[in-house]
Amino acid sequence: MQVWTDVSQVPTGWGPSVVTLGNFDGVHRGHVAVLTRMVDDARAAGAHAVAVTFTPHPAQVHRPDDAPPLLLGDADRLELLAGTGLDAVLLVTYTLDFARQSPEEFVRRYLVGALRARTVVVGRDVRFGWQNSGDLSTMRELGERYGFEVEVIDDVRPGEAADDTPAHRRWSSTWVRELLAAGDVRTAADVLGRPHRVRGVVVHGDARGRELGYPTANLGPTAGMVPADGVYAGWLRRGERSADGSAVPVADRVLPAAVSIGTNPTFAGRERRVEAYVLDRTDLELYDEEVVLELVDRLRPTLRFESVDDLLVQMAADVRDVRRELGTTVPPGA
Repeated sequence: MQVWTDVSQVPTGWGPSVVTLGNFDGVHRGHVAVLTRMVDDARAAGAHAVAVTFTPHPAQVHRPDDAPPLLLGDADRLELLAGTGLDAVLLVTYTLDFARQSPEEFVRRYLVGALRARTVVVGRDVRFGWQNSGDLSTMRELGERYGFEVEVIDDVRPGEAADDTPAHRRWSSTWVRELLAAGDVRTAADVLGRPHRVRGVVVHGDARGRELGYPTANLGPTAGMVPADGVYAGWLRRGERSADGSAVPVADRVLPAAVSIGTNPTFAGRERRVEAYVLDRTDLELYDEEVVLELVDRLRPTLRFESVDDLLVQMAADVRDVRRELGTTVPPGA
């Protein structure tokens, strides 16, 4: 998948294209269903499938004080978009100057001039251009003027919902945020179609976990919404190269982990942290390495223990619960 960060990077003569636009925060099952269908339609028509999306999220520009937390950083969003089969993504830097374009200016420059759109795929609630003045009827009028068709997609909803899931509710980023705020990463994974992920670089912490026999990888500033405080079962994913450039063995790239999110109240902590203990591993050196945590299930809330011994008993129980949740085995001698 090609990624362009400016309209000037689109190759001359690119197209024809089937184009959609949106934020695609989370790249949840609704997004994936729409994009994969769009890709299939583009292939059948002999056209390229392109998504136009934005960074930062427009809400962060227009109302930064109350913008919703982003489910994904750009790296993960692009990786997941690539998985839908798209030929290209135009990742537009969203600024107030960009937002001042009229709907027609945006369509003429981006969709028609650069991407040579044959079809534009939008939802019924599409808004674009200065002060969101462009809507579905505007897009249809511009399609007639500039020679592209407009395909309208309806909200994608679960086909069969569990008893405690509202069958009428569409898959959406808002729904995922609500679930993560409650710590319900398991249901969030049902909406996303995969475990929720948090990405960050491993930094030095207090080394308290190592002293207790549970060395943890502490993440610095994270990309991806951090769910409610608690202890989670999950996976720590590494890239092909460590921070020093050495190759990471294949067996060490996806590792089972107990993930703690919170302020560490037993030690009167105040700073909210995300840290992961890789099960049965005390030999890993992950400092300055970027890792991804995939959260499978929340095991318990964050608790304050009266003594370190009580904490150690609970940590041992947490590891057993993580092992059971992830289906991992106890290594020989453990």
